[in-house]
Amino acid sequence: MGMITTITTSDAPQPLGHYVQASVHGGIVYVSGQLAVRPDGTHTVGADFEEQTLQALRNVLAIVKAAGGSPESILKVTAYIVGVENWPILNRIYGEVFGAARPARSVVPVPTLHHGYLIELDAVAACGNG
Repeated sequence: MGMITTITTSDAPQPLGHYVQASVHGGIVYVSGQLAVRPDGTHTVGADFEEQTLQALRNVLAIVKAAGGSPESILKVTAYIVGVENWPILNRIYGEVFGAARPARSVVPVPTLHHGYLIELDAVAACGNG
């Protein structure tokens, strides 16, 4: 079956439940859902959608970097967003952050997210150190 390793970095918030920041198998990194929590654990739930999106992306990218990757190694991102009207904001920020990298993406409008956040991101990347 091969070894499964975990990724942990202090540059993203530590898990508060029974999960890891990311799991790696066969060179593929599976990043757990990231809310817009700062690495020190403070919440940005009162921030606007743009700020929350930037923080959630920073968290995903920090975890991918800890696995040995970069934005270019990300294969797929799933974005869960509260308010379909936020889709254009997500699209703009996503493009700014990823630049020439164009990972596959799904955007799923949802009615609510944990703690009242407006966005949660998860990702799959090809960069595993395990």
